[in-house]
This record gives sequence, C-alpha cells and structure tokens, in this order.
Amino acid sequence: MLSKCALPQANRLSATGALKAAMLAVAVSIAALPLPQTAAAQMLESTRTSTLGVECTRSFNVFNPDPRVNAQSISNWTCNDTARTLTGNGIPNHPTVGPNFATQISAQNINVSMPIDPVLLAMTPTRVNGYILNGIKMEPATNGSCQSTATSILPGGGCVAAMGTGPWVLEAIGGAFTFALDDSNAHVQPNGQYHYHGAPEVFISSLNLGTAMTLVGFAVDGFPIYARFGYSDALNASSPTRLLTPSYRLKAVPDAGRPSVTIFPMGTFTPDYEYAAGLGDLDECNGRFGVTPQFPGGIYHYYITNSFPYIQRCVKGSLTIAPPVLFANGFE
Repeated sequence: MLSKCALPQANRLSATGALKAAMLAVAVSIAALPLPQTAAAQMLESTRTSTLGVECTRSFNVFNPDPRVNAQSISNWTCNDTARTLTGNGIPNHPTVGPNFATQISAQNINVSMPIDPVLLAMTPTRVNGYILNGIKMEPATNGSCQSTATSILPGGGCVAAMGTGPWVLEAIGGAFTFALDDSNAHVQPNGQYHYHGAPEVFISSLNLGTAMTLVGFAVDGFPIYARFGYSDALNASSPTRLLTPSYRLKAVPDAGRPSVTIFPMGTFTPDYEYAAGLGDLDECNGRFGVTPQFPGGIYHYYITNSFPYIQRCVKGSLTIAPPVLFANGFE
C-alpha cells in the first residue's frame, strides 16, 4: 500500500500536471463523441427540468460513534427558485469499516450550490462530480500515478498514491494498488475530508429500497444521481428494474508506453478504459434520459455503477451556478 500521509501543505494545494493532462485527454476524446440523439434526448436539450421540491428539506445532525469518526455529522439541503444548496461538515453519518485511514476524518466547511432547473448543454469533465444526500462528496478519480518506467507498487518503484507526476493515473478501485477504501468505497484525503470513490454502500443500504430506483445524490450540474438500478425501459415506470451497465470497457491492447501489464494488470490506470457508445445502458457520463420515481415526466440523470467509471467522470448540464472542480486541491 502506498502512503498518502505526510504531504507538505504547499504540495497538497496544487494539482498535478499528470492528472490534468490525463483528464483533459479523456475530455478531448469523449467530447468528440456524438451525444445520444433519441427523440427524448433532443427534447430535453431544449427544455429546462425543475428539481424543486425533491430532497429540498433533507438534513442530518447526528453523532457518529464509530471510533474512526467520533464526531457530529451535519448536513442540510435547501432549495429556492434558482439553486439547490448543501451546507454541512463533511462528516459521514454511517460506520466506516475497513483498513486504517492515512489521515483522521475531520470536519470540513461544505457550502455548495447547483442549479435547481438543470439543463443539458455539453459534456464537461469534472473531478468533484456531486454530493450524496448525506453531504459527502463524490470524487472518483485519484492523484496517484506511475511513470512509464515503473517496475513495482512498492515505494521507489516509480509510482506514488498522491501528488503524482507520471502519465499513468491510478484508479482507486481495481488494479494493482490498494487505496485503503472502506466498505463504502471511501477514504480520507490529507486535509481530513472523507469522500467516495464508488458506491456509498452503507448509505445506500440505510435507505432500504432494495432493487428499486434509489436517488442517492445530486451532481454539480443539478441533475439527480441514482444507485445501480434503473427501469428496464427508460421511459416506462411500470417496467421492472435491473442493474444498469456503463458503456466503458478495458482496451484490448494496452496503450504504447504503458508499464508492464504483468506488474500492473489492465484496470490499474484510468487510460486502460475506453468508451464504446451503445455497449451498455449509459452514455459517456454514466447517465441517460428517462422517467424516475421522483421525476415521472422524465429527466436526464446519472447512475453509480458496479464497474468503471463507478461514479461519472463528467457532467452534461450547465454549470452556471458553480463551476466544475476539475482538479481539486491536488488531493487523490
């Protein structure tokens, strides 16, 4: 396991060139792909969809006795005619079971807003992609990377778990590296902020909705985010739900210059994946247009999935209220 602890403050506050380059390369490649042109998508692109009245009064103010937390969890969602706003302290409201975190969870100052009437415009790559209803951010990418000459996951082998400068950006889930994720696919950044890299399993379980469509959060563009299950017919709320699949796959041939697949299996690095339109149920931002329990008239929405990208790495809506966080604080 690579250490992410004692990073100088100056280093922690600057984003790495390697991650910027990787994310911009992904942005360029996906931006060139055509958006879905179904009648429903075309209609949505020219209309505004209000989310007012949905999860506008949810709040948590509970003590979390988990020994690794031992703090009050506070979050509060409010809405007005233009914005949905989340305030809170970033402390999870659930237990955290798993390896020891490199840094102690600590309270943050969370105050973010997103459009209450999201509208589809264009694909924008983001790093902090949204927030779960319990006030915890989703940040699926990492700041870890390897050099092309990397030979080992051990210290000195050419890879680092944070503040990496190599061209091969590490994935938090799967591959050769262990990022000390807990049972909610989360861990802690050097500033003490708890965040999710994948499905927030304990929170999802606490909602006790089984295989029903489950609203778990909102993206930074204001569109809703659901967990795994969607209607088998996107436009028919009477159709059964099923696990939805992303449209990403591992590349058949590793990119030129990639470190050895024997040491670093495919899936270790973000560039190991490619988007293949139509391969699964979802678009390049892990979303689709369809009806949901909260939006029976239909809305564009995202999904957290069981496989890459797990949480979407881009958004499709306008970011007029809060600009996208492309490279947040240099953290993993």
